[in-house]
Amino acid sequence: MTTATATKTWKRQDFASDQDVRWCPGCGDYVVLSAVHRTLAAIGRGPHENVFISGIGCSSRFPYYLGTYGFHSVHGRAPAIASGVKVCRPDLSVWIVTGDGDGLSIGANHLLHVLRRNIDVNVLLFNNRIYGLTKGQYSPASEQGKVTKTSPMGSIEQPINPLSFAIASQATFVARTYDADPKHVAAILQRAAQHKGVSFVEIYQNCKIFNDGTFNAVTNRDVRSDRIVFLEHGKPLTFGALGNKGITLNGVDPVVVEFEPGNPPADLLVHDETASVGLSFLLTRLAHPDFPEAMGVFRAVEKPVYEDELHAQIAKARENSKDTSLHALLRRGAETWTIKPPAAEGEAVRGEVESLGDALEEVGPEKDSYIADLDEDEGVPEGVARVLGTELSELTSDSDTVRVSADTPIGQVLEEMRAGDALATVLVCAEDDKIVGIVTERDLLHRIPDGVDLKTAPITIVMTPNPETLEPSDTVAHALNFAGARGYRRVLVVSEEGVTVLTVGDLLDFIRTSAP
Repeated sequence: MTTATATKTWKRQDFASDQDVRWCPGCGDYVVLSAVHRTLAAIGRGPHENVFISGIGCSSRFPYYLGTYGFHSVHGRAPAIASGVKVCRPDLSVWIVTGDGDGLSIGANHLLHVLRRNIDVNVLLFNNRIYGLTKGQYSPASEQGKVTKTSPMGSIEQPINPLSFAIASQATFVARTYDADPKHVAAILQRAAQHKGVSFVEIYQNCKIFNDGTFNAVTNRDVRSDRIVFLEHGKPLTFGALGNKGITLNGVDPVVVEFEPGNPPADLLVHDETASVGLSFLLTRLAHPDFPEAMGVFRAVEKPVYEDELHAQIAKARENSKDTSLHALLRRGAETWTIKPPAAEGEAVRGEVESLGDALEEVGPEKDSYIADLDEDEGVPEGVARVLGTELSELTSDSDTVRVSADTPIGQVLEEMRAGDALATVLVCAEDDKIVGIVTERDLLHRIPDGVDLKTAPITIVMTPNPETLEPSDTVAHALNFAGARGYRRVLVVSEEGVTVLTVGDLLDFIRTSAP
C-alpha cells in the first residue's frame, strides 16, 4: 500500500492505454483489466505513481493495456524485477501480473521469496489451469487427469494450490476471486492495494480457447450459491441458495452441515483474517466436490515490510559511519585483501625459467659450470641458460625514477611525474636516503582514498612500504621469478652506486636480444 499524493480525482479512463487489447474473445482477462482500471481510479494515485510488471503468458500483456509505468519482463522473473523497483522507489505502487504457468513453474522460486520477504507489492495470479499462450499444455495448476497436448493420457501430477503456496510462504495478505463476478474482483483488488505489505490474489480466469469452462462446476451462475462460500471477517462460514449450509470443525477437519434458514448452529466456523496460518491454510484446501470453494480474503495481517527495514538499516549504517564512500565500504574491516595479478608480460617466461632460477640460486659459486651443463642438454636451446644466468649488474634500464621525501604531498608528486615521465617509479626516501617506500602509476590511480586533499596528503598513504630489493649479483632468472611470484611489474636493484629500476619488460627484452 502506498498513500495517494495528489488530490485530483482520477477516472478509470485515465489508466487505459492507447493500445488495442488483443486477448481472445470471451477471455476472462478483460474482466480483470476493467476491474484494475476501476481500482486504480478508486485508490487515487495517478498513472505515474503505479508500475505493472509481468512475466510471460497471456495475462502478461497487461502492462501494454495500462497507461502506467510498465515492464514486460522475462519468464517467471517479474517478482525479482518488482522487488528491485519497490526497494529503489518505495513511493510507487508496484503490481505483479503473472499466471499459473509463469508464476508457479519457472517463477515459483522468485514468487516464494517476494511473498516471504513481505515486500509491499501486489501479486495478481491469473489461474486458468493451462498454458494458453503456447497453445494448451498442462500447467502446474492443472487438475489430475487433465488431457492436453503434453499429457495425452491425462496428467499424473498433483496440482499446486496457489493459495496454499502463498500461505506457506508467509504472505501477509492472501485472497481469491473469480472473473465471473466483476464487482467481487474489484473489491478484492482494492483490499489488496490498501494492504501494507505483500498481497497475493488468485483469480479464477477462464481460457475460452484452450480450457473453456475449467471452473464452471464452481463458478457457473446456476451452481455457485451452493459451491462458493464467501469469506467475511468476523462472520460464520455459511453458503447455499437458502443460506442453510455452513462449515464447522470436527477437531481439525472441516465438516459441511445443514440447518434451518435463519437458525445457524452456534459452532459454525467464524472467519478471522488475522487468525493463525493454520486456519487460513485449512480454508485454502476446501475444494469441490467435497466442499464449497472459498472466495474473499483468507489472511490479512500486519508485519514490517522489507523495504522499510532495508532502508532503516542503510540509514543506521550511514549514521554510524564517518566515511560512506564506496571506496571506504570496500576496504572496511579485517576481511578485505588485495590480490595482485601476475605480470602479464612475464607469464609465459615465468613457467619456463622458474625451476632454472631456483636451481641457479642453489648452485651458487658453481653456476658457471652448471650453466655450461645446461647448454649441452638437448632440452634447452643453446645459450639460453647462460643468458638467464646473467647477473643484473650487466643490465641497463631506461626507466626513470623520482625521489621524494616521506612528507611530500601526493599532488606535488603528480606534478613532478606529469612534468617528466608519467610512468616513472617514485622512490620514497628517508633523511639518510634509505628507500622506505615505492609508488607506481597504478598506486596513484587506484590507492588514493576518496575525498583526500592532494595538496596536503603525504605520499606515504599510497606507497608500498619497505619494498623488497635485489642485489647486482642476482640473476635474470631469479629476477623474473621474484617479480612473477609477487605480481611485481618492476624490481629494484640496489648497489653502492645507487638504485636501478628494472621492469619485467627490460628483463624480457634482454633475453630476446641476447639469446642466440
